[in-house]
Amino acid sequence: MTYQSPIAPGRSFYEAIQTERPAYAALAGSATADVVVIGGGYTGLQAAHHLAAGGKDVVLIETARFGDGASGRNGGQLGTGQRAWVEELEADFGRETATRLFHVAERAKAHLHDFARANGIDADYRPGQISAAHKQSYVNDYRHHARIMADHYGYGHIRFLDKEDIAQKVGSRRYHGGTLDTGTGHINPLKYLVGLARAAALAGARLHESTPAQSIRSEGGKVVVTTAQGTITAGRALIACNAYIGGLEPVTAAHVMPIGSFIGATAPLPADSPVLPGGEAVDDSRFVVRYFRKSADGRLLFGGREAYTSDNPSDISVHIRRQIAEIYPALGDVEITHAWGGSVGITLPRRPFVREVMPQVTSIGGFSGHGVMLSNYCGKLYADHVLGGSEDLEAMRAVQIPPFPGGARFRAPLLFLALTWFSLRDKL
Repeated sequence: MTYQSPIAPGRSFYEAIQTERPAYAALAGSATADVVVIGGGYTGLQAAHHLAAGGKDVVLIETARFGDGASGRNGGQLGTGQRAWVEELEADFGRETATRLFHVAERAKAHLHDFARANGIDADYRPGQISAAHKQSYVNDYRHHARIMADHYGYGHIRFLDKEDIAQKVGSRRYHGGTLDTGTGHINPLKYLVGLARAAALAGARLHESTPAQSIRSEGGKVVVTTAQGTITAGRALIACNAYIGGLEPVTAAHVMPIGSFIGATAPLPADSPVLPGGEAVDDSRFVVRYFRKSADGRLLFGGREAYTSDNPSDISVHIRRQIAEIYPALGDVEITHAWGGSVGITLPRRPFVREVMPQVTSIGGFSGHGVMLSNYCGKLYADHVLGGSEDLEAMRAVQIPPFPGGARFRAPLLFLALTWFSLRDKL
């Protein structure tokens, strides 16, 4: 019987080709630990690995299976820097803070590669990231960004692409210009996550799937997490649920909201297909971003979101195929072999949320579609913080994240209306 995630629709292409995906037993009864981690994605598993390797007794629990959330089902694109361009960070915080946050993200990129290499994880890394302007009015912003990155930040891997350059690189004349970043690339996210979980278990972390946290409280200098099987009592806790926080902890829920994101995988394209001949990944300038890349076997993996999109995989296929055809008209009737979705955690300013939400309880999430690097690194930073301190985590914590408006009752409807508006604006 094919496994189906209880928290996200559709079986992903990554799951279909993953030959090794060990299961981890649910927690039976109660437990004690130095640290309890809630959430088995990149953040939680990285934290568990480094805490255990540093001598801490760690228990990690996950509602479903490791990789059922965004960490195992995302577009696989690493990106460069924070979610926002450095120009936006400079406008908000000044050059010094923007530079610091940029270098935190660069260390996040290096950590992912270093960790994969050290732990024998082959995640199908391929270099190259194209950022594409879907409107002519945005082209000068991309030209300016490439110059700023080289001149002010010493990052010489980005070059501007004019309309002809990007048409050749993407294999479509839909875009007006953009940039090519050769200092980053894309991975198979589930392959990386499976290797990460294996490394965490080998380091001595106690990992448990199918163990939802029902509540968390801090009392008497301890943290108590309740599950259906019993309680976990620990000195500290990390909440790494991101978009799947639900009603577990209200401060995180007010600052990190889930939005749906959907991906389709086509049948393998012909060897002479003009689509992405260099194998780069693409993200475009829409607020409701579209992102796509080719898999190792030549499929187009295409992701995006429409505010009205159904969670039904067959409906996902219809909408994804329509979006593909806007960029590649010749693929208007392409076969979609896999279609899947899930929730991405976003914050209002599209910057990660890092906060102590109650005594000895830290919550990290809200990577806003830029989590392959940052969620992975933030887990390590949390472990560094527990084991002796982390300047990089403090830099992330110092960025103030406001709550979404509307309170618990109106927060989700207001976000839906906002995303619908921005989706419409992207089309106008």
